[in-house]
Amino acid sequence: MAASIGGFYTMNTSDSIIHPAAIVEEGACIGARTRVWAFAHILSGVIIGNDCNICDHTFIENGVRLGDRVTLKCGVHLWSGLTAEDDVFIGPCVAFANDLRPRSKRRPTEYSKVLLKNGASLGSNCTILPCAIGSWAMIGAGSIITRDVPDYALVIGNPGRITGWVCRCASKLDFEGTKMATCKCGRKYFREGNTTVYEKEDLS
Repeated sequence: MAASIGGFYTMNTSDSIIHPAAIVEEGACIGARTRVWAFAHILSGVIIGNDCNICDHTFIENGVRLGDRVTLKCGVHLWSGLTAEDDVFIGPCVAFANDLRPRSKRRPTEYSKVLLKNGASLGSNCTILPCAIGSWAMIGAGSIITRDVPDYALVIGNPGRITGWVCRCASKLDFEGTKMATCKCGRKYFREGNTTVYEKEDLS
């Protein structure tokens, strides 16, 4: 079912909830049980997965892809070229860029890509330039990210720097000068050098 609002359309897909004050343009795909709240504007061609939460005053440009269980908090604008995989959290007023050399009235033939991998969390008011944010990485509030971030990294500052490592459960990992860390939740991690951490399956 589609209902016209100001020349656009709001769509109720299977089990999704679209607020009457949201604008979902015809041709957008909204997954099951996804909630789109007031004053969100989703353009044609956007694909949003299942069980997502799209909060008030958000804008999603054509070509954006969101996986399942993505949380998009208030005041966030997602531009063409951005992909967020499953379980990504995007905090309030996070800013993204998809053009490193913008000029008014000039559009590039292709926009730069931003990739947010599974489980990544972005703190409020951080800025993300075109790059990849690793799985389960955590970006501190207000940080400026100018390059790729590895999996499980805790990154803060301007420019963003790795200051530690985090578990899937968001607890900080303590390697204590060794190559292995066990989180209080029971997950085990190994570190290789200064830029690589990976989760190790319990083989016992």
